[in-house]
Parts: sequence; structure tokens; C-alpha cells
Amino acid sequence: MKPGLYIVATPIGNLDDITIRAQKTLNEADIIICENPKHSIKLLSKLGIKKKLFSLHDYNEEIVIKKIKNFISEKSIALISDAGSPLISDPGYKLVKYFIDNSLKVTSIPGPSSVIMSMQISGMPNDKFKFLGFPPKQKKGFSEFFKNLKNELQTVVFFISNHKLLESLEMLEKFIESRKISVCKELTKINEGVIRGSATDIIKELKKNKKKSLGEFVVVIEAPLKKIKGGSEISLSVEKQINKLLKKYSLTDVVEIVHKLSNISRKMIYKKALELKK
Repeated sequence: MKPGLYIVATPIGNLDDITIRAQKTLNEADIIICENPKHSIKLLSKLGIKKKLFSLHDYNEEIVIKKIKNFISEKSIALISDAGSPLISDPGYKLVKYFIDNSLKVTSIPGPSSVIMSMQISGMPNDKFKFLGFPPKQKKGFSEFFKNLKNELQTVVFFISNHKLLESLEMLEKFIESRKISVCKELTKINEGVIRGSATDIIKELKKNKKKSLGEFVVVIEAPLKKIKGGSEISLSVEKQINKLLKKYSLTDVVEIVHKLSNISRKMIYKKALELKK
């Protein structure tokens, strides 16, 4: 394997999701850089791989770069995170930039991603979406994060820890209650599950069964009404809903059904329904 940095995606839960190319890369790399060696060694042991491991986290990237820079142009180095695709809300940016700035090989070995998987199973439009990582930990920043979501014009995806899940949903209930939400739990693991609905519906479900609040979560939020010059237009998901209902119900009934489900004005729904019937 040629010298350079190989950014390798690893399983997000199910170890069987490791790709053949990822396994081959990890097996042939001279060095493996990971977040937590104790965590990564479980995967490497399953694959029968024994390598020198360097731990890299948010506070030691420059130290790691200093340790390896003397032989960096001669070695093949694999970068992995604790789970999924490295650098997605994980450390590694400075390391990648160092390789690029020194005209060294950088490539990616694609694979499992909780962001992509959550979009696929959310039931939301995914032609455009925005990934926001984790909300800020500080109280003010946390509140602002959710308040600003009402201004996003595409589907939004973010990570949330289990101890912040209910608080996050309460924020969503406060600022964007009319939009659909998908809460994806423990993706690819035994307890994988998805709860879909409004923030209010999901809060009720979680309070009814507290076990559903345990684990790791990815939240997907439907795009809001898009504000454009001269007025507003209905989101793609609502448009599809109207089109589907028009095949079974009268125009008047469709307007009333969609209004009750989305809180969108009857006038806007009626206008869109007329356009779709043409």
C-alpha cells in the first residue's frame, strides 16, 4: 500500500458491516490512528489485526502530528473513529489538513454512516439536507440551536445523546411543532428503532416506554415551508402528501386533512392542490 493517509469508515454498531476494502486497508496499513484504542481493539481483534495504535482526540491532534511527521511520507497510515466515518463530528481535521498541506496522499475508504442511514429510513425528502453535528453543550447555545432550526429550508440531521433527547424534543415542540421528526435509535444494533411523528407524539412515546430513551440517537427534521420572493411554497413532502390524497378524496377534503396534519393555511393548501390537479 502506498504511503499516505487512508480515512477508513468502520461499523457504527454491527461489526459485520466492515467492508472488504476497509479490512484490507487496516490489515496492510503500517499504523492505525484511532480515537480510543480500547474501543478500536475490539474491532481489530475480530478482524485478526494487530497494529501499533495512536490515540487521537480533540485535544492532542498537534501532538500526534509531531510524533509521526518524521516518517509520515514513508508510511501508510489508517485513520478510524470509534464508529462510522471519521471526521463527521469526530477529530481528524488537523491531521488531514497536515497531509494535504505537505502534498501527501489522502484518500477515503467509504462505508457505514449514521447520517446517511438515518436519512434513508426517516421517510423525509433527502434530495437536500443539512447536517449540524451535536447541539452546543452550553444552555444558551443549546436553546439557540433549536430556535434557529425554524429558519432552515431543507431537511436537517443532527446527533443527540440520550440524556439530552427529551430536552431536545421539548425544544422542537416549542419552536417547530408542526414539522415531522424522525428519531433513529441504535442504528445497526440489536435495539435499532425509529420513532416518527411530531415532537409531541414522540415525547409521549418516550415517556410511555423509558427504554426507548436509552442509546445513541440521530434526529431528522422535515424541511419547513420554504420562504421565497413573492410568498411561500409548500415543502416537497407535503406536496407529495397532497398529491396522494387527491387520488382518493375531494379537493375540499384534502385541504381539511392536510391542514389538520400540518397547520399550513387552507388557502396555501388549496392553491397547491389546484396546481397539482392540472
